[in-house]
Amino acid sequence: MAEREMPDFIYYECPDCDDVTEHDILKARMGKDNITGTFRCRDCGRTFSDSIKIPRQFEIPVLFSDGEVTEKTQTQLEDDEIISVGDEFYLDDGRRVCVTYLDLGDERRKEKARATEIKKLWVKQFDVLSVKVSVNDNRRTIPLRIDAEPDDEFAVGMVMSFEDYDAVIHAIKTKTRLVRKGSAEAREIRRIYAKIRPKNFAVMDFEDEEFDESQYYIPGEEDDDSDI
Repeated sequence: MAEREMPDFIYYECPDCDDVTEHDILKARMGKDNITGTFRCRDCGRTFSDSIKIPRQFEIPVLFSDGEVTEKTQTQLEDDEIISVGDEFYLDDGRRVCVTYLDLGDERRKEKARATEIKKLWVKQFDVLSVKVSVNDNRRTIPLRIDAEPDDEFAVGMVMSFEDYDAVIHAIKTKTRLVRKGSAEAREIRRIYAKIRPKNFAVMDFEDEEFDESQYYIPGEEDDDSDI
């Protein structure tokens, strides 16, 4: 069996956030099924030392629906993942899907469940990919989602424009690596990391300038005094 590489970050229940969040691995050593070291929560900044179990990957049956056609396939999940109805992802063959139902093997209906609880996933063909974005303003991390086509490219250094601010991409987490230089297609991206850059609005100052009517002259309008 190939030796597992140290991940760039790990999901873990933060003692302060009381929720499963992303943690940077500051210093650690990898064991057979755990990582022992020092970790920092990306949401609140809490730093602590612990031994964290490495997620186990396993295959799960998938019922894929495209209109009136339904077929059986499978996908890989990690045992620490939380799956929700409405989640979007790609099957191994590249088809874009959205989760419509979590089959837990009994009569229970849940909108969200741990991967280990799920016996089967029901999904449907989905036309728009929702890309996760984490935007940092030096005080907190703002989780966002943006719509993208599978072939859309995002590059480190690229500026994304939102309503109240711009955000500069500084890292892109793909299915296989962390990109700190270069670009990646939306179909490969797990999450984009960006930092806020305030919007710059040009301000026109007319206080010290004389209004020049000729700049706004439109030929023909001076003779048209008729009512409409």
